[in-house]
Amino acid sequence: MTGVDKMDLSFAILSWNSERYLERCLFSIDKALTNTSLSYEILVLDNGSQDGTPCLLAQLSESHRGRLVPFYEKTNTGTTRSRNRLFAAARGEYLCVMDSDVELFGGVVDTLLPLLASDKNLGIVVPRIVYPSGAWQKSFDRFPTLTDKINRFFRLREIEQREALQMENRMQPFCIDYAISAFWLMRRQLLQTVGMLDERIFYAPEDVDFCLRVWQSGHRILYVPSVSVIHHTQEISRGMKINMAKLSHIKGLGYYFLKHHYFLCRPVFAGRGTEGRGNDGSHPHP
Repeated sequence: MTGVDKMDLSFAILSWNSERYLERCLFSIDKALTNTSLSYEILVLDNGSQDGTPCLLAQLSESHRGRLVPFYEKTNTGTTRSRNRLFAAARGEYLCVMDSDVELFGGVVDTLLPLLASDKNLGIVVPRIVYPSGAWQKSFDRFPTLTDKINRFFRLREIEQREALQMENRMQPFCIDYAISAFWLMRRQLLQTVGMLDERIFYAPEDVDFCLRVWQSGHRILYVPSVSVIHHTQEISRGMKINMAKLSHIKGLGYYFLKHHYFLCRPVFAGRGTEGRGNDGSHPHP
């Protein structure tokens, strides 16, 4: 890329009924990158929101002209097709996948980007993710088995609270199987190796599937707990209540297990090993 097409970093953000969060998200990006020399663009796709998000996005694109590029879908097309649309439009050498309910802090990109740039074997780097209260949020895990998913369905809060205590003083980076796609930083070129998100998955677990393919390609995923972002997680598929998001997640899990030919024995990759959590969900070792 040369001339006006050259860009250091592209943010790819989906919004869906995100009126409460979107402006804060975009403001946090601009604030976090104020003192950097990085050139960046913010690509935001509204996925058929029913609230005031489309109007807000149009207003923000006017005030951020030249930096914020809006995209609109008339209906909710899910997380894969819509993100792939943003990936195809991105001009940055590096790509940041970010949820619209995330707030970025200064120092996060400054810390993660050099790690990624200095190690060609790294596929994705991710920060610690916290709730607005500052409490640790469970944002990574081993590749799931059917047993794991059943266990998490009934005991997620208990698992998260126990892991939060174990993670409290851990500041050194370590490799993980997968991270939720609330915040990923990667080279855009990785998409040429791994491919785009699998559009046969509507909502989830597209992040698990992509991370598995990252490992299959010979790259690693690094968790860096010394820097963090806030995630106002909307958790539309969590809890006991049955809704369309949860049904879509269950369907996606079935497809994921069939696609990768396992249900009970998770895949293991060189550089990741077999160390880590048992089925009780305790955290992985570096």
